[in-house]
Amino acid sequence: MTTISVRPLSAEDWALYRAVRLAALADAPEAFGSTLKQEQAFTDDRWRERLTRRNQFVAQDGAEVCGLIGIVPVGPGLAELVSMWVRPDARGRRVGDHLVLEALRWTSDQGFPRVELWVAQGNDPAERLYARHGFQRTGLVQPVREGEPALEFAMARTEPVTAGQADSTVRHTPAPQAAADRQ
Repeated sequence: MTTISVRPLSAEDWALYRAVRLAALADAPEAFGSTLKQEQAFTDDRWRERLTRRNQFVAQDGAEVCGLIGIVPVGPGLAELVSMWVRPDARGRRVGDHLVLEALRWTSDQGFPRVELWVAQGNDPAERLYARHGFQRTGLVQPVREGEPALEFAMARTEPVTAGQADSTVRHTPAPQAAADRQ
């Protein structure tokens, strides 16, 4: 096993982002508010534009992409963690931890002390991952997708990441500046 690294994506990485995002939607459709069919219909320009409105990171094992996470500023001092996914053959190797730590580092560096996210009910591994990083259930519940029975619950944390929480096997690469728009 090589060292897992995490790096930000830029608008020029749109084709990689598209490939990884579509793989995530195909692998775990129940975990996302969007669908594979909806996002397969996106134009190249739409993929580029998405990367200008969010801070998206990929995890890599060597040259192989093995995970995805996004962080979207939603208001003063508040960001939302979105699009979290780890490739099935990379699960159980702390890839999710690396991605969450990088997203939390970014929110701390950018002055977002509160981070919120949504987890599909029944996704116990995801809930345990987020709990390891200080997230707690807020009590809010909503449908994963409007008009469908599957539900998701909110989790949040307010304490910033400290240097002592950083994992020495993760190589930190600075993220692009935040965009105001949320998707």
